[in-house]
Amino acid sequence: MNYKELIKQFKSGDIKPVYFLHGDEPYYMDKVTRYVEENVLSESERSFNQMIFYGKESDHKTIIDAASRYPMMAPRQVLILKEAQEMRTIGNLLPYVKNPVATTLLLIVYKHKKLDKRTSFGKGITKHAVTFESKKLYDNKVAAWVNTYVKDHKATIDPKASQLIADYLGTNLSKVSNELDKLLLNVDKSVTIGSTEVEKYIGISKDYNVFELQKALGNREVLKANRIINYFISNPKKNPLVVVISTLYNFFSKVYQAHFLKGISDDALALNLKIGSVYFVKDYKLAARNYPLPKTEEVLHLLREYDLRSKGLNNNSVGPGELMKELIFKILH
Repeated sequence: MNYKELIKQFKSGDIKPVYFLHGDEPYYMDKVTRYVEENVLSESERSFNQMIFYGKESDHKTIIDAASRYPMMAPRQVLILKEAQEMRTIGNLLPYVKNPVATTLLLIVYKHKKLDKRTSFGKGITKHAVTFESKKLYDNKVAAWVNTYVKDHKATIDPKASQLIADYLGTNLSKVSNELDKLLLNVDKSVTIGSTEVEKYIGISKDYNVFELQKALGNREVLKANRIINYFISNPKKNPLVVVISTLYNFFSKVYQAHFLKGISDDALALNLKIGSVYFVKDYKLAARNYPLPKTEEVLHLLREYDLRSKGLNNNSVGPGELMKELIFKILH
């Protein structure tokens, strides 16, 4: 069951006695929890019929005793067990899960890890509860997720802007959604959101960002690459070396793969390289022409070397700014 199906079930009133949320992406678990807290019971019903527990402070006996009670002047009661992964005796909830009280909704929120379905507890939960796994989004899927989020809010965004957000904010969906909410609150939804709006309302420079740096490197634009690097050095907190190296390594890894995928369609290349949009395929094809296979291999070696140096290995007190300058010079020459 996915997030939308889960919310649809709650809205329809077809509510089951036990729900178990787990996985390494807290964003959707937080959304489900918030929906249950605010919508399953009316405001007047919550006073006597809604309780929130935390795994570190609770044990199975407390949860079972509370879940076994009957609601007061309401069709059901709601119990939410947050941070359930911290509860030492969580396995002892299984007898209740197998035989729950029909008028209790028990929502178990098991964050930052996946339920081990090989254990007796995992097997029992899978069989007797509604389970929802919230999976971490892969890097190459974030831009598409941004597009969908914006579309769901009745707005549109161009591919370059969504990729810019994905590159800078990463896979933390809570952080991405917070920044998108701020953006959507300020833009005219009749106009397609572009890099200018992203810079103005999120603070990501449309001209001086790692996305533009990788494009400048791919095009072998020496002056543009150096301008961006100088900006990065002046704004180290916004553009840490470790993030720059990681992003460039991801880019040149795909350029390396592109050397072995010549002759296929752009759609097929985007699929093989796991690029969020076919719109960006041209950048990788051009970079593959500008960086022959031996040079691409050299660049990947340089990025690994400077990643280690940025972490203090074989580095004689050279600062991150100088390391960045050295790295970009060696990539371009």
